[in-house]
Amino acid sequence: MTEAAIVSKIWNLANVMRHDGVGYGDYLEQITYLLFLKMVDELNKPPYNRKLKLPRLKDVEGKEVEGAEVCSWENLTSKNGAELESFYIQALRSLGTEKGMLGQIYVKSQNKIQDPSNLQRIITMIGKEDWSLMGADVKGTIYEGLLEKNAEDTKSGAGQYFTPRALIRAMVACVQPKPMKTVIDPACGSGGFFLAAYDWLTENNKLDKDEKMFLKNSTFHGNEIVASTRRMCLMNLYLHGIGEIDAEPLVKSNDALIAAESQTYDYILANPPFGKKSGMTVTNEDGDIEKEDISYNRQDFWETTSNKQLNFLQHIKSLMKIDGQAAVVLPDNVLFEGGAGEEIRKQLLKTTELHTILRLPTGIFYANGVKANVLFFNNKPANKEAWTKEVWFYDYRTNVHHTLKKKPLAESDLSDFVECYNSSNINKRKETWSEENPDGRWRKYSYDEIIARDKTSLDIFWVKDQSLTDLDNLPDPDVLALEIIDNIEAGLASFREIVSELEKSEEMN
Repeated sequence: MTEAAIVSKIWNLANVMRHDGVGYGDYLEQITYLLFLKMVDELNKPPYNRKLKLPRLKDVEGKEVEGAEVCSWENLTSKNGAELESFYIQALRSLGTEKGMLGQIYVKSQNKIQDPSNLQRIITMIGKEDWSLMGADVKGTIYEGLLEKNAEDTKSGAGQYFTPRALIRAMVACVQPKPMKTVIDPACGSGGFFLAAYDWLTENNKLDKDEKMFLKNSTFHGNEIVASTRRMCLMNLYLHGIGEIDAEPLVKSNDALIAAESQTYDYILANPPFGKKSGMTVTNEDGDIEKEDISYNRQDFWETTSNKQLNFLQHIKSLMKIDGQAAVVLPDNVLFEGGAGEEIRKQLLKTTELHTILRLPTGIFYANGVKANVLFFNNKPANKEAWTKEVWFYDYRTNVHHTLKKKPLAESDLSDFVECYNSSNINKRKETWSEENPDGRWRKYSYDEIIARDKTSLDIFWVKDQSLTDLDNLPDPDVLALEIIDNIEAGLASFREIVSELEKSEEMN
């Protein structure tokens, strides 16, 4: 059975589950729990004989019950009905208290399938395949397919953890990571950047034994504070051949912004979470639920702010080795916001070589109202002069129209940008813009031009918007409608920020 057929088969059952009140995200979690248990079972049998230890059922204090059954696939499949449901619930709780990757896969796990017959159907479906014999590319493709389908369910909000793979692959093609180097994503979601970097490294290098071991166990590092997303990321990585079941997880569960990392990395590839504010939900004295802003007071940050993306940008700078490279997806506000934003942009231009900005179109993310960019910058040692001499902009937003269903972003859409980026020698780039070709999308601005702009704004466009002049060649109505929605969503988000600031100001007075 092909990977596409397996994805279709698994997802068809998801639709059945939905009728019983099991959402796509919950269903994918249950698939993850069961698939991991099945693969442990396969690895403990010939020809692998890994001797991976699983715990016995534990009591409420997390201690194994003497003589209790082991939390294994074999014991799970020997049961049905109410007995199956009871064992599954206890096994999930017991596995979630283990150490290493095993514990991280099952931490805070719950059974969301209330009908034992449906649970039995999923177990039977997974049990029919020999997952360990499948190639990592096949297993990985199957799981990635499930993650993407889950992201398409906009109501679940899972799309915020899923960056378009075409964009990720273009970013990696520009950065071109090298073997025996480290890669970190401080908000790694379902692991898309890791997998694209893994594919690039294996497809463009003849790796020796040591390089293969480093790639499997030491290349990738990440953070993801949402337990359900973290488990999917770890599973995604493992199915692609990254990490070990009995080793420490490659993805940490702590908030990346709380403190500086103890080590630095060669490459940072990231799409920090959408939404400007860092906050936590609390109950006030009147019993009402409200959100408190969080400002991270770190000595290594240039500015103290509650703006989440500005904090991530500062954190990413702190993660870089002296010669480290970064490619980061960030929203428009990072390019133009005043106050802390202006100072952070000045520091970024001064202490790193911010050499490229890709302006992205709307309609490519699963969350509405997102206007984003990719910033490419290289870290540098301390210097009196600013390291950034010029910034190259590629405008892939003006007169570009995408929708998730009818015209999703494809790798070919960004091929011209990748070619213009010229990874082999970024010092020998050539503009496609000129006074004779004012619609050229590839243009550079000097450091002096940028620093002279109001608030050191990097929010730069020059290509004329055809919708303002050519009314006979407008996009399809559904594309226009979605773009209007995106603009309204972005506007509403800005208004909410203003209202929030006004309310705080009134409270302080």
